[in-house]
Amino acid sequence: MTLRISLRDGEKVIVNGAVLRATGRTQLRVENNAAILRGRDVMSPEEADTPARRLYFACMMAYIDHEDIGRHQNAIIARVGELMGALQAPEAKAVCIEFAQKVAASQFYRALADCRWLINYEAEAVARTPVAAE
Repeated sequence: MTLRISLRDGEKVIVNGAVLRATGRTQLRVENNAAILRGRDVMSPEEADTPARRLYFACMMAYIDHEDIGRHQNAIIARVGELMGALQAPEAKAVCIEFAQKVAASQFYRALADCRWLINYEAEAVARTPVAAE
């Protein structure tokens, strides 16, 4: 199955761990299996500053860095435990379990979608939390 990717000038894409940057408007056709992340789906280590974001970063690394998969899987296990301990809502816990099932099946790209849901849930939960008066 062929995957077609359109990139804007300067947009990044990661293909099997290699960071590529478009010079000018670029179209790519990927004609075999490859680990691909577009720039908007890439998270830097500095952006991994909440439990859900740390989980996303660990999953992203497992997806794009197969050479060190064991270390990334260990990080995922630690981060899932951290996040599950912080979650209250049954729906959020269910998404976390779905994420873990996808990771267990090495479906890291699909698991990233669950992480994005968890990141949004986490941000909404923080926004609902009243700030203590000083």
